[in-house]
Amino acid sequence: MLVLDEKIKSQMIQHAVSVLPYEACGLFLAKQGSNVIESFYPMRNIAESDIIYQIDPLEMMKLEDIADKNGNQIIGVMHSHTHTPAYPSPTDVKDAGNFDPLGTWHYLIVSLEDSDPSIRSFRILNGNITEEEIQLT
Repeated sequence: MLVLDEKIKSQMIQHAVSVLPYEACGLFLAKQGSNVIESFYPMRNIAESDIIYQIDPLEMMKLEDIADKNGNQIIGVMHSHTHTPAYPSPTDVKDAGNFDPLGTWHYLIVSLEDSDPSIRSFRILNGNITEEEIQLT
């Protein structure tokens, strides 16, 4: 289960809408060993694409420093699907396997397919996708 508050959920959705027509992306932090999202950091999609995202590695390194200094860790990534459901694409699964081979990250997807955005979270390990509950606080 992934825990986030309504404010962070709203930040993620607003970021997804604000970068249209491109996919949005961002990282989120939690305390060490926790699944409660403490903060969300929008990132630039350097792919500038409506079908894939790529986080700027320099932005990610800066965020890793911030996390370390505050006793936090990056626990996952959020990205949007501009015209498809909130479910990992084959590209998402491949990228997760390459970047997160131990399956420790949470993959939040915001779908803008409908006028009312939806958000879902997944764990991906060895090509297997498991949806996890999102608890809103």
